[in-house]
Amino acid sequence: MIVSACLVGVNCKYNGGNNDNAKVKEFLKDKPYVIICPEQLGGLTTPRKPSEIDKIDGKEVLSENSKVISCEYKDVTENFIKGAKESLKIAKMFNCKQALLKEGSPSCGCNLIYDGTFTGNKISGMGVTAALFKENNIEVFSEKEL
Repeated sequence: MIVSACLVGVNCKYNGGNNDNAKVKEFLKDKPYVIICPEQLGGLTTPRKPSEIDKIDGKEVLSENSKVISCEYKDVTENFIKGAKESLKIAKMFNCKQALLKEGSPSCGCNLIYDGTFTGNKISGMGVTAALFKENNIEVFSEKEL
């Protein structure tokens, strides 16, 4: 199983913190898993400016119909696609069939992502990495589904 690193306490979140989650750790305690942070794997720093998908979701980013933009209006699409591809390489290297990912993230959101307006509104959709995993037959689910 592949897991968003922030969910197990790694300080890789955009603000330099993490999303340490006791329920996730309990779920993983007897399972083999590999941790990833697609945004770091894509070359972004920690901390970094928050980013959101400009329109629709990660599937549209992968098909070049949308972009990922930082709150300073910098196009970081290339970083998010690179991070997704590197994450997929790791998942394949370890033969991961499932991914436990951070809901809401523009990389890892499985069901919900922010709407691209930086106003805190969430919409249905997947992040870039979650969408690439799903395209490659890796089951994705979030900590909210445990």
